[in-house]
Amino acid sequence: MISEKIVLVLAILVISCFILGCAKPATSDQVVEVDRTAGYTDVSVQEAKKMIDSGEVFLLDVRTVNEFETEHIEGAVNINVNELGSRLDEVSRDETILVYCRTGARSVTASNILVDAGYADVYNMLGGINKWKAEGYPYVSGS
Repeated sequence: MISEKIVLVLAILVISCFILGCAKPATSDQVVEVDRTAGYTDVSVQEAKKMIDSGEVFLLDVRTVNEFETEHIEGAVNINVNELGSRLDEVSRDETILVYCRTGARSVTASNILVDAGYADVYNMLGGINKWKAEGYPYVSGS
């Protein structure tokens, strides 16, 4: 009689551990999933302006050369997003990197490229130079 109770208790413990053990990886996976997308930080143009004004940022414009020559934020370095992977040696590893494009789409791709290459302090400017200009912030206009 006692051995039946022990077997029953052990069975309940095993089943409980199995159920609880199965529940934990789902929570764990969700946390890992969030961590995978968190390699860079999105910032508004207002936050980006403060970063640029501080002078402690590597400003990376990932648009085409023609787009860059037409208009860009003063002090930006231009590396087309399609060339970024092969030109990483031109991007400082010792500074905070602020990435922008026209609307914010290509800068997401570029930010991911940088994070995948081991860059740790990467910021993506939401809305790109279009939002920057809409806020009335200064920019260099080409000929």
